[in-house]
Amino acid sequence: MAKGVTTQFACTECGHTTAKWFGRCPACGKFNTMVEETVTAATTASAERKASYGASKAKKLDEITYERYDRTPSGMSEFDNVLGGGIVTGSLVLIGGDPGIGKSTLLTQIAAHLSESEKVLYVSAEESCSQVKMRCQRLGLNAGNLLLLNETCMDNVELELDGVKFCVIDSIQAVYTEALTSAAGSVGQVRECASKLMRIAKSRGITFFIVGHVTKEGALAGPKVLEHIMDTVLYFEGETQENFRILRAVKNRFGNISEVGVFEMTETGIRQIVDYSGIFLSESRGEESGTAVTPALTGNRCMNVEIQTLIAKSGYGQARRMPMGVDYNKLVLLLAVLEKRCGIYLSSYDVYITAMGGIKLQEPATDLAICAALASAETGQPIDKYTAIFGEVGLTGEVRAISSAEKRIAECVKMGFKKVLLPAKNLQSGVKYKDKIQLVPILYVGSMIKKLFKREN
Repeated sequence: MAKGVTTQFACTECGHTTAKWFGRCPACGKFNTMVEETVTAATTASAERKASYGASKAKKLDEITYERYDRTPSGMSEFDNVLGGGIVTGSLVLIGGDPGIGKSTLLTQIAAHLSESEKVLYVSAEESCSQVKMRCQRLGLNAGNLLLLNETCMDNVELELDGVKFCVIDSIQAVYTEALTSAAGSVGQVRECASKLMRIAKSRGITFFIVGHVTKEGALAGPKVLEHIMDTVLYFEGETQENFRILRAVKNRFGNISEVGVFEMTETGIRQIVDYSGIFLSESRGEESGTAVTPALTGNRCMNVEIQTLIAKSGYGQARRMPMGVDYNKLVLLLAVLEKRCGIYLSSYDVYITAMGGIKLQEPATDLAICAALASAETGQPIDKYTAIFGEVGLTGEVRAISSAEKRIAECVKMGFKKVLLPAKNLQSGVKYKDKIQLVPILYVGSMIKKLFKREN
């Protein structure tokens, strides 16, 4: 521990402090809430900030000038799009994901590209330098100028940052600071190390890429303040048995939080995917019932995604609902609308629904396509492969207008679709495309089902 620095344990629930650790907080009675923190670090940190930034003074809004953020290309356009147009100087980027998903591989490729023109440091706290070199050779990277450091002490890492423009920390749970006596990966260590990286990034203009572990629930391990400190938080998602990966932004101070990037894991590393048609659309769509295509917005881009559904007679007392890529509560709500407003009874059937490619459909504009896919599965009648559907569904069964309708129609025209079912209030948005694609206005879910399927009742 540094000279003159003492520690105490504070409860994350009520703030009560003690000189030693307790499994149960003496004040509020909560278990496992006592976290170690430094006592004198606040004075030291404030002195560092005052030396770096100077004394802060209030200014009028008219006196404040815009700060221009310089962006550096990473060598992968998909990664740059997720960040909002490139790497911002002096920012902190946190990348989380399951073990083996490809976080280290992705950052190694980016670090190798950046090292061709800038000084880049790769801090490997979990692997030896020889293992990182072996990975670079396997990926065929030109990384002769990349600096490697096998170190777990954050204080020693700081000494190696002179002249460095970009730094990769792999991972934040494996490093520690000597100011605390707790082990690396603890709540106090993760919070203190992240705070130190933030002070270094903002005062010295160094961009940090930080790898973060995730819990079994899929959330980033460590305190929530870890995500609050970061400028950008990315999740690298996908199944380890599959080759495709999705990089999703959940927080971004310099760009859109809904952006996603699509990548493919190959033997020679991670390759970006620019054409999504083969990932989110199947070749056999339109041949079997239970599928529908919807133009979904992810950030600033629009992509056609196929929704697949399957219904089966339930063998249990209560029918199962298993959505993947679709919110569970949204599925239950749409099933109730179909039963009450459209006469499609699925209460005794198990319902399975998935969005192709592992993408998550969170916007309400996909409601109408989900209803169409469920109705197709119930009637056994497939939907034409060149038909796209979008719109928000209300509890009364009406189809509400949605945003960016023109952008969605343009994407359907680009992909060669011949018909689009859309909310009636959005019909004017696609007037200029009426010669290229058939626009079918929909007022209620029931009218859509009548247009698409032939039913006895």
